[in-house]
Amino acid sequence: MQTKVSDIIIRNRVRKNLGDLAPLMESLRVHGLMNPVVINSRNELIAGHRRTEAARKLGWETIETRIIDTEDDAERVALEIDENTQRKNLTTDELAEAYLKLDRLRNPSAMRRFWRAVRRFFRWIGGLFRRPVRRRAKDRR
Repeated sequence: MQTKVSDIIIRNRVRKNLGDLAPLMESLRVHGLMNPVVINSRNELIAGHRRTEAARKLGWETIETRIIDTEDDAERVALEIDENTQRKNLTTDELAEAYLKLDRLRNPSAMRRFWRAVRRFFRWIGGLFRRPVRRRAKDRR
């Protein structure tokens, strides 16, 4: 469901510092909103404060929302905490592997050139250990 960004009420948030919104804004600009923000039936924000603020700064009129009807403040805070803690960031190795994969997909010719160079190198190395070609008799003089 689409909700006007200006209609979303933000109050009493657990997170006080939104941090740098620039990377999130760029992601929204390039990929759009991947996960809707969560509000209650009174348009009070439950989860998605950073996404909402980034959309507001981008000048979005509306944003995709999901309604969870809860009037209980304790449940609302529990949902906000859950939204911000129940994710597992990628490990350093997973992140490095993901960027390598992305680079290979974006630059396939670079990988082909790399493997061609590796093949040439091993052929050259192999050539160093081949028997020398016998010279013809007239070349020996």
